[in-house]
Amino acid sequence: MQKIVSDPKIMMGKPVISGTRITVELILEKLAAGETLQQILEAHPRLSDEGIRVARKISEF
Repeated sequence: MQKIVSDPKIMMGKPVISGTRITVELILEKLAAGETLQQILEAHPRLSDEGIRVARKISEF
């Protein structure tokens, strides 16, 4: 299960998908720009569709 973590030593403390340096912000920007789930996954092989779902869920708050 991928989750969101924040560590001041990683990406200046921005929320990232656990085990990666992929920020929630980056995922949301790509989705807002119209990229598909498949395009994002191809660009970031360490990311899973679950990671994208978690990022989307956080944005709903």
